[in-house]
Amino acid sequence: MESQRMILPVILSGGSGTRLWPLSREFYPKQLLPLVGDKTMIQETVTRLQGVQGLAAPMVVCNEGHRFLVAEQLRQIDVEPQAILLEPAGRNTAPAVAVAAITAISDSDDAVLLVLPADHVIKDIPAFHQALRIAAAAADAGKLVTFGVVPDRPETGYGYIKKVEGRGSVFLVEKFVEKPGPETAEEYFQSGQYLWNSGMFMFRASTYLSELRRFAPDIYDAVTLAVTGAEEDLDFIRLESDAFLASPSDSIDYAVMEKTEQAAVVPLEAGWSDVGSWSALHEACDSDDDNNVTKGDVACVDTSNCYLYSSGRLVAAVGLEGHVVVETKDAVLVAPKDKVQKVKDLVDALKANNRGETSLHREVFRPWGSYDSVDEGERFQVKRLVVKPGAVLSLQMHHHRAEHWVVVSGTAKITRDGEEFLLRENESTYIPIGTTHRIENPGTVPLHIIEVQSGSYLGEDDIVRFEDNYGREGTNT
Repeated sequence: MESQRMILPVILSGGSGTRLWPLSREFYPKQLLPLVGDKTMIQETVTRLQGVQGLAAPMVVCNEGHRFLVAEQLRQIDVEPQAILLEPAGRNTAPAVAVAAITAISDSDDAVLLVLPADHVIKDIPAFHQALRIAAAAADAGKLVTFGVVPDRPETGYGYIKKVEGRGSVFLVEKFVEKPGPETAEEYFQSGQYLWNSGMFMFRASTYLSELRRFAPDIYDAVTLAVTGAEEDLDFIRLESDAFLASPSDSIDYAVMEKTEQAAVVPLEAGWSDVGSWSALHEACDSDDDNNVTKGDVACVDTSNCYLYSSGRLVAAVGLEGHVVVETKDAVLVAPKDKVQKVKDLVDALKANNRGETSLHREVFRPWGSYDSVDEGERFQVKRLVVKPGAVLSLQMHHHRAEHWVVVSGTAKITRDGEEFLLRENESTYIPIGTTHRIENPGTVPLHIIEVQSGSYLGEDDIVRFEDNYGREGTNT
């Protein structure tokens, strides 16, 4: 029997994916990247639900800094979300799911929530759909269902779930256990009683909230206030910041699943991976005869069992075995595959040294388009701006820098101290320090501009916004 309730997909897109640096960064994390196929991870997460019966439009919970990227990527696959809920800061999965559950109960008749992280790989879609059908009936009956991946090897990188006999394909949960050491992982694998903890769940919104209120009342109370005080912002719902930040940070597992008596697990054999490291991404991708995964402009000789990625420049490898080499416009990572778990430690060290490469790529995406910092030096910086058709930058000014714009292709509508005029290909203009200005693309093709900045301070926070089509007035980032 399948659930008769509406199934509401809740896509959790709040992670930063630091273990996949330098591709994944704080403001452009792995769920927004096309790591395995042509679609990004969040697009794959949504599209693999096609064909599931009784499914509502998805609800997305994401960091407010990712909101325009998330909205644009859903638009690209013709998906209109039920809501995009914005967290002012990450508080782990228990509060994030509570946000969706409270919102769902206020909007509908106690839907069954299908909670899916936005950054997983699932290869066998029919098997995944079958597991969803099994879980839906159990969730409708009041169980808090998790999906346990049937292990194909001893694995020390995942937490485990010990199952006990249940009814049909739904098993009761005896206990959740932390990531084991090698010997314990081998014991778990040989026993056949343990499943990998996938971090995917299915339950009624009311059931989850009831158990959360029972076991983690501080989270329940804080999130309830955050949703009650939420405000609409364009196409987004912005949670009340102070209330949400007051919530303890905790996972669903610790806050609810390890304590509830209603936990159940459905085994899943569907080619699942959480792509939690470069070695996991290597396994999730198709490889050549030498077990190499190559992306972009890559050449290799006498090289095997490697992941080699180029964003633009030629990456050439000779005599490598079991390595990861990742080239981006501003950073190169080289690491043995058996050491990739330490990439997070590397990112922490870079953050401690205030390295901007941990948060942004050289090319930065904005709701109006993107900019790429192609060169910089003493008191100058050169950027390439790409403005989408019909898009417009904020009306702004700078205290410390002047700008010179040259149109490379397309047509720009310029506002400069109240004056409006058009710039076409090979035409230019100058924006002195303190001048109010704006760029708009009135055409039907992307507008490309070379911007030369000069001044005593060139940081992105030297922006005073007066008007903005994307709700960023008064902000300086």
